[in-house]
Amino acid sequence: MKPPAVETTIMTTFPDLPSESSQGVDAIISGFERLGYVADRSLATAVYLVTKLRKPILVEGHAGLGKTELAKALASLLDRRLIRLQCYEGLDVNSAVYEWNYQKQLLAIKIEEGSDKTVEEKERHIFSGEFLLERPLLQSIQAEDASPVLLIDEIDRADEAFEAFLLELLSDYQITIPEMGTVHAKHVPYVVLTSNRSRELGEALKRRCLYQWIDYPSLEKEMKIVCTRLPGIEEKLARQVVGYVQAVRGLGLSKPPGVAETLDCAEALLTLGKPQLDEEAIEQTLGCISKSVEDSVKIRSAGAGKLFIPPGEGVSQPRQ
Repeated sequence: MKPPAVETTIMTTFPDLPSESSQGVDAIISGFERLGYVADRSLATAVYLVTKLRKPILVEGHAGLGKTELAKALASLLDRRLIRLQCYEGLDVNSAVYEWNYQKQLLAIKIEEGSDKTVEEKERHIFSGEFLLERPLLQSIQAEDASPVLLIDEIDRADEAFEAFLLELLSDYQITIPEMGTVHAKHVPYVVLTSNRSRELGEALKRRCLYQWIDYPSLEKEMKIVCTRLPGIEEKLARQVVGYVQAVRGLGLSKPPGVAETLDCAEALLTLGKPQLDEEAIEQTLGCISKSVEDSVKIRSAGAGKLFIPPGEGVSQPRQ
């Protein structure tokens, strides 16, 4: 005999954001900027809808464009706990949802061998919460005090079977544990799923989510990101670095650099004491931009003359 299902009431709580939509979006934009995260109005509007509609959001885009940082910024903005599930090939329920502490269960069984408890009572005891090891997904709906931010990072790396398993959580904010029953969320989590589009996600998953695509930023937006994250950098150097990285993206690399690589390059130049970008600086910081030997060859072959962008200019393609 299995113990009865665990039923708890869903309590919806909303962040302290203005109810009027334009003010709420402005509050998110300014709040993110204080946290060092630059969001355009489209992205801020999507985040505002997440907080009000309590629907998950699927954020897709190339690697290194701030998808993971978005969830971190949201958790900081709302002052909520961030729970992260990093997806990978072969991810299963034991790693993502829960597993039983088998050693502790075996010890409990041995201790109770001589007791007068019935088999049903013993089973109910060893399959109770005392022996349950909560993983990220279960943690997200078991939060006691307030709605956490659940980050399901790089969902495209997980297989279709795990993606199908997520549907119950994203539809009803509940998880079924065969030995215990159905556990409902006490507080509906804010859910952010990210994908680098290494594979196409299922339509059933997409229908349950709001959708946002994050593209490579314009030169001015990327400049703002660099200056926000690295307040000590000179505008001249920031513009050179951003122009250089945007030119590199036009070389057809296997792994074009994202904003994360732009920031790495700029920070490396500051660390090396370089006041401006030149051919020597490009070579010294190549490892910040290129992540394969083939891409490094392409960048070197392009030549600094095509990649070096003087202050005041802004291009997204290498010079011809």
